[in-house]
Amino acid sequence: MNARLPDVSRIALTPAAARLVRDLTARHGPLMFHQSGGCCDGSSPMCYPRGEFRTGASDVLLAELVVGEVDEPVGFWMSADQFERWRHTHLTVDVVPGRGSGFSLEAPEGVRFLIRSRLLTDHEARVLGDGNAAADAAGLPQDEDASARESVCRRSGGPGRA
Repeated sequence: MNARLPDVSRIALTPAAARLVRDLTARHGPLMFHQSGGCCDGSSPMCYPRGEFRTGASDVLLAELVVGEVDEPVGFWMSADQFERWRHTHLTVDVVPGRGSGFSLEAPEGVRFLIRSRLLTDHEARVLGDGNAAADAAGLPQDEDASARESVCRRSGGPGRA
């Protein structure tokens, strides 16, 4: 008997971000994201033609994002040291008006990608193999619920707040 694993991931796209990924893929071919954790635009997800940004041992592949009407998955990479700080979070790539970095493909469009984050629920953390990292990272007792942890993240000004 095959037990189906729940659909749990570390990262997702909003519908607006998925539309932009489709448009950018049509113009530039297969894409990838990288988030380095630098200051300013370096802390925003940067979108490149796949392979244009060289990844290495200091990078972690968080997901191969499947986007409707895009033939190939879009890899989302993060620097390993930043992943250690963010491993307890679920990240959502969104798009907002404004100009981001000149190196990211969406810059000429007058919009920019950004990350919205929330702490993983206990269930998500278990499925992803992080134990109870969400509660530990927030300094909460093990029995706190996800909504309480999310409010702690918002109050703390955690990564990717919007």
